[in-house]
Amino acid sequence: MSIRHLDALFAPASVAVFGASQRPSSVGATVWRNLHGSFPGRLYPVNPKHAALDGVVCYRHVAALPEAPDLAVICTPSSAVVPLITELGERGTRAAIVVTAGLDKATKQAMLDAAKVHTLRILGPNCIGLLVPHLGLNASFAHIGALPGDLAFVSQSGALVTAMLDWAGSRGIGFSNFVSLGERADVDFGDMLDYLGSDPKTRAILLYIESVDESHKFMSAARAAARNKPVIVVKAGRSAAGQAAAASHTGALAGSDAVFDAAIARAGMLRVDTLHDLFLAAETLSRFRDGPSGPLIVLTNGGGAGVMAADAAAAEGVPLAVLDDALRARLDAVLPANWSRANPVDIIGDAPAERYVAALEALSHDRANAVLFIHAPTAIVPSREIAQAMLPQVTAEPRRVLGCWLGDGAVAQARQTFRQAGVPDYNTPEEAVRAFNFLRTYRLHQAELLQTPPARSTAHAPDLPAIRAIVHAVLADGRELLTEPEAKALLGAAGLPVVPTRVVGASAEAAQAAAD
Repeated sequence: MSIRHLDALFAPASVAVFGASQRPSSVGATVWRNLHGSFPGRLYPVNPKHAALDGVVCYRHVAALPEAPDLAVICTPSSAVVPLITELGERGTRAAIVVTAGLDKATKQAMLDAAKVHTLRILGPNCIGLLVPHLGLNASFAHIGALPGDLAFVSQSGALVTAMLDWAGSRGIGFSNFVSLGERADVDFGDMLDYLGSDPKTRAILLYIESVDESHKFMSAARAAARNKPVIVVKAGRSAAGQAAAASHTGALAGSDAVFDAAIARAGMLRVDTLHDLFLAAETLSRFRDGPSGPLIVLTNGGGAGVMAADAAAAEGVPLAVLDDALRARLDAVLPANWSRANPVDIIGDAPAERYVAALEALSHDRANAVLFIHAPTAIVPSREIAQAMLPQVTAEPRRVLGCWLGDGAVAQARQTFRQAGVPDYNTPEEAVRAFNFLRTYRLHQAELLQTPPARSTAHAPDLPAIRAIVHAVLADGRELLTEPEAKALLGAAGLPVVPTRVVGASAEAAQAAAD
């Protein structure tokens, strides 16, 4: 159903909590506390054991509610889920978060059948819930809330939701939406991509994926969303051990990692390896998406920092720009005689603010290259004065400069100045170069997204009778998988090029003869 009725899930005017209570450490109590402390809309606790919760009238059942709530959060035992979904659908509710875990296959199907009649959308079951910080909606049992921002985070793992909230909160990272999908009985990654791809409050979409069930739906939604904004993915299960762990966790096969990599690239998304890289890439793509992604110029006041950046560039496969004679002459005119005369451009540690400005001005004549600015604090001039002096140039071309202010307290104001000007900021040269390489990879994937296959030549029209004969023969043999020769014969009959394959007897001589 894609985005149908998802507005009731993400922007409800009223919320009912089934299983709300004050029992310490219970899910119902935590969800109620999170909502009661933040949600400005109409809020209804439902529990026949209570007359009121925190001064709010508590209702015994669905029929007793004064209205059909836009969103229902279900924290009851699993036996109550299907009856509740049935009653809510009949009453007119259009979205529910099923936090409850432990639903068997038959119960989940009964839940979906009851919801389908009324087109009621379900997030979960077995999920943490969701948070929409700019609305004050915390319909989850997470231990903390989320700061408002413009990143959307969607996770298949509930544990990562709470860990990410903790991690992001300590770093001041905010979110437009924070979603735990749980078992994805209804709302899945494809639905989220369709919804968030058009959400004006979301500038980048971050996904943690262990497996994808509806692959066609996922790819269609991913291609559409990736045209509008960066979509960055952490896909668990690269190794055989990781795939086995993902299968035991989600109950679904993780699938070939090489296939997933190819699909991500074809859909214009970016895949990263770690949760830290997820935010690193989001910072870069959201602020530097339209910046140059060719060779990199490093501008620094420290030779050691420049060497670190050069080593990182070599390791990541990022080319450093070669300074031509004209650029070197412009730099000679504004830098002391002992500057590095190469890339990285070392303007020497005693540089006053004016030297930084002059060097960046010299580099600005060639707008094809990105500039990584690395600064280590000195006693010569405060870092904040350097940032202020460079601000007019940085503001004039915010899509070209990346910042790396080395240190902490001494550069905090300078770092904030650059960030407010829209310049992506990194803690180390290695982190900055790695982030720049994410941009390069993302650009390649965006180019793949726009590629279309050539028109099929009539000379290679598929031989449908031959294809059917192969498939029927395999099915008649009681099999569901083709052998390698059968698969290649089918592809060949479809007009696709395949490498020649011979089937020979089980002897070295026969294999050698076929190879010859």
